[in-house]
Parts: sequence; structure tokens; C-alpha cells
Amino acid sequence: MGANTGPLDHVVVIGASLAGLRACETLRTDGFAGRITLVGAEDEVPYDRPPLSKKLLAGEWDGDRIRLRKPEAFDELGLELRLGVRATGLDTERRTIALADGGEVPYDGVVIATGAAPRRLPGQPALDGICELRTLADALDLRSRLGEATRVTVIGAGFIGLEVAATARQAGCLVTVLEGAPSPLIRGLGVELGAAVASVHARHDVDLRCGVQVSAIEGVDGRVAGVRLGDGTLIGSDVVVVGIGVSPATDWLADSGLELRDGIVCDDTLWTGVPGVYAAGDCARWHNHVFDPHDDAVMRVEHWTNAAEQGAVAARNLLAVAAGSAPTPYESVPFFWSDQFESRIQFVGRAHGDDEVHVFAGSTDGSFAALYGWQGRLRGVLGVSMPKMVMPFRALLAAQASWDEALEKAAALTS
Repeated sequence: MGANTGPLDHVVVIGASLAGLRACETLRTDGFAGRITLVGAEDEVPYDRPPLSKKLLAGEWDGDRIRLRKPEAFDELGLELRLGVRATGLDTERRTIALADGGEVPYDGVVIATGAAPRRLPGQPALDGICELRTLADALDLRSRLGEATRVTVIGAGFIGLEVAATARQAGCLVTVLEGAPSPLIRGLGVELGAAVASVHARHDVDLRCGVQVSAIEGVDGRVAGVRLGDGTLIGSDVVVVGIGVSPATDWLADSGLELRDGIVCDDTLWTGVPGVYAAGDCARWHNHVFDPHDDAVMRVEHWTNAAEQGAVAARNLLAVAAGSAPTPYESVPFFWSDQFESRIQFVGRAHGDDEVHVFAGSTDGSFAALYGWQGRLRGVLGVSMPKMVMPFRALLAAQASWDEALEKAAALTS
């Protein structure tokens, strides 16, 4: 449990993200009247990221539509905003945060919500037309390019890559998706159902190639020209989107003394082990007791609902420990969704490649719902355009339901 911080007069939230905003709001709603400084690397107030690869990228929404709060809301929260400046160090002895502009911010308590950053290919060149998608600026840049591009290549068949591919195809581009694994969406859904979910792309003439090796991105006169595969094939491209996943944004904490292992290692209350320092969102790795005794009960989750909930819990526990009260463990059933063409994909829980899978509604060549099980327990539920078949299982997952209980629930839903 978190060590007492002493007097709590100034809380610094690092990361102007969904998790960071929820931390700020919770501090105020739970009665904190001291200073709150919100530090953000982007020169933007917090905004919603899921639309970046969908509505905003498609041109249906503009940047103002995805702001999480109106400008006056930040005044009402009484925040000191330090936007457009990156945190570069955390000194837990002096209780200061170093900033990229050379300044320092002292703190009594901290919530770290720096999220994650896109991974890049080894030796990735600096060519005009190579894009990534993590920020509002990234999305607006890619949107302008899609309006002029004919051939778009997406490297990586995860959820973000496939969402970008769908949006680019609907914009009229010829789209190729390249994936090194034998099937798309393996990490999130496993081989069989990952392929089933991604089959919607074939129906829309997206060229999805799995089990391929990217050897180089090539260019002419400083501009991207194509992607060279391991077998020598060149895929001509006007735009190349690198979507091979993200890494937690924790490099700046290398000398902080915090334990870093694919994220900031926290206990079940989101405490980092350092007095007054908590973490939330994509950068936090914590013990989620809902999945005890699963082999991955210590987890890092890159989902919207997780970021929102953890931001609030981290702030609440910071206040509780400072007041001498017991913090509350964060226990959650992860939930995410993805829109690709006409399909709404929803998942609750967790999935692994060796899980038992049972499709209980529909068919994998269209809309369907499926259960994922592990050692006699329900571990996750997937639905493709079947929302009523997914959300009823969230409570069962929270209650650590058995596989037999899940089968009974599935039979009741489809009777």
C-alpha cells in the first residue's frame, strides 16, 4: 500500500491525456483545494484518441469535435497548464520534475499518465510520406495526404493499422496491409478469430498480406516510393503508415528509481512504490486481481475505458494515502472496441493464443460472438456487430465465472 506523502499542497499530473484529465477532475471532485499542474508534451488540451483513426481521419469530424472538455472547463478546474513541454526527468528525492524547456516543477504528489508512443521499424528512414498515428497532428497530416494519395501501404495489421486501412480504402485509396505474423490481430484475438475479424477487409478489396517481412522502405528524392519485402517484391506507395504497435512512454523515467518493465510497475492500487507517485493509463503495469490466478494478472492495458478509470483511481488513492486512509485496489475487466468498414468489433476481458474458443452466435464469415476460456475459467468475449452478445458477460468476468457458467449464459442469450 502507498506510503504516506506528508502534506499534499501541490499535485502534478504528467500527461495531458484522458487519464491525466480524469486524474485532475477527480482531485477536485474529491475535495483537493491545492495547486494542480497539468504537464503535456503536445500543445493541445486533452482530446479523445479513438476518433483519430476513424471519424477525424475520414474528415467527418474536425479537431474541436474531439476535445474532451470545453476551454472554460480547465479554468473551472483551476489547473496550471504547462502544455507543449515534455517532462524529461523525475527526482523522487528532491520531489521535482524536470521539463524539456529547462524548467523544474516541484511536487507533493504525482500522477504519471504519459501514455505510449508509436514503435518504429529498425532503420526506418526519414522520408516524406512515412506516417504514424498517435497524435492529433499525426491524424491531420495523414488526412491531408490521403486526399492526394492513390496507393497507401499500412505496415502492421493490429487494430490501429486496420482502422487506418479501412478509412483509407473508404477514401478511395488502393490499400495494402503488411503483417509479419501469420494472421492479423493475433495479439488481441488469437489466430483463428483475428483472421475472421479481418476478413471484412478482403470484402472491401484491401490487399492484406500476412507472414511477410518488410526489408526496407524506399524513396526517391526524399519522398517515399514503396515498401520492399523480404522476397524482393516492391509495393509502390504514395503513403506508408507504420502501425506496428506502441511502447509505454517511460524513457524519461530511466534514472528515477521507478521500476520499469514494459510500463511503470505498480501495485494493485496504482502506486509505484515511491511515496506520492502513482501511474495511470497506457504507461501503467499493475496487478489486476480480477484475473487471479491467470498467468498475466499483472498487465498493461491500452484501452480508453482503462485510461479513464485508472486516472480517477490513481488520484483518489493519492488523496486517500495522504489523508492516512487505505487506498483501493483497481480491479477491472478490460473493454475495447474498433470500427472497421461496417463492422463494430467489441471485446471484454483478455485473449491469448492458446485459449479455448467457442463461437456461440452467428458465423465467423459475418457477424458473430465468441467466448475465450483458460483452465476452466472464462477469460474474454468477442463480438463482431453483436453488441447485445458481449456486454452481458462483463459482470461474469468480474465475478471470475467458470467456463460452464459462461456456456450457460451464452445458451440463454441465444435461446
